[in-house]
Amino acid sequence: MIQFLQQLINGLALGSIYALIALGYTMVYGVLKFINFAHGDIYMVGAFVGLYVTPWVWKVIPPGQDPSKFNWNTTAGGLVVMLISMVVCAVLGILIERLVYRPLRNRPRLTVLITAIGVSIFLENFGQYLFGADPKSFPDILPDRTIDIGDLSIFMNQIVVFVTTIVLLVALRYIVMKTRMGTAMRALSYNTTAASLMGINNDVIIAFTFGLGSALAAAAGILNAINYPSIDPLMGILPGIKAFVAAVLGGIGNLPGAVVGGLLLGVLETMVVGYISPMYRDAIAFAALIFILLFRPNGLFGKIEKEKV
Repeated sequence: MIQFLQQLINGLALGSIYALIALGYTMVYGVLKFINFAHGDIYMVGAFVGLYVTPWVWKVIPPGQDPSKFNWNTTAGGLVVMLISMVVCAVLGILIERLVYRPLRNRPRLTVLITAIGVSIFLENFGQYLFGADPKSFPDILPDRTIDIGDLSIFMNQIVVFVTTIVLLVALRYIVMKTRMGTAMRALSYNTTAASLMGINNDVIIAFTFGLGSALAAAAGILNAINYPSIDPLMGILPGIKAFVAAVLGGIGNLPGAVVGGLLLGVLETMVVGYISPMYRDAIAFAALIFILLFRPNGLFGKIEKEKV
């Protein structure tokens, strides 16, 4: 039972990261009806921004001397690093939308899809040129502590992942459901033409959607680097694909579905590692995708859309 609970905690921590990336996929799909396959590489950029920003933040907010003890300076520094990374990646996402996707908005979806793959490859190769192809060690920006509850161990990094993910999800729901920008996003997802006729600036809303999704991907990159402190320019490929699977699993275009899909995929992956073999940890994501497409093509929370022919 202890092993099951331990794997469940590990899976929820991993699934929280998948959920944050999947939200970017599902928001862009909900508004534009296409998959931004460069999204996983924004996650990579977020981790590298955190890597290079951390020394500068530490000059302003010196970390605690004992890494095993809680320290407000260390916590504040880690929060600042994440916020800077989110802002940088939000700007990058807006630039990609403005320079690459906007000119192709009225082109066939296949053209945009191929372009998205091209942007992904460009970011990966440019990252290798800019940062180097060798893995980099991410600095410790959180206390290295473990909370023991009987035989169950919860790492401080996992608690930070849970809390940060919940805060970001609550903030995202507030933005989407309670703000004018969120109302415009929902209107745009229903009918682009009608939203434009009602006075909504589609270009601004789409750019905002890209920026918001990219900021969440950057947060996921920082959280993943905190848990697995080795980053490289190709680190976004597999998590990006798995997050896409999570978005499809929950119902592409559905925000709660993306969260549930990410958590479910993370738990499945860790259970396979713990009870079967680490060799199959990546296969489970694609097996889940095949299964859901066979028996529920619209995902767990997706709705069947009827099209007139």
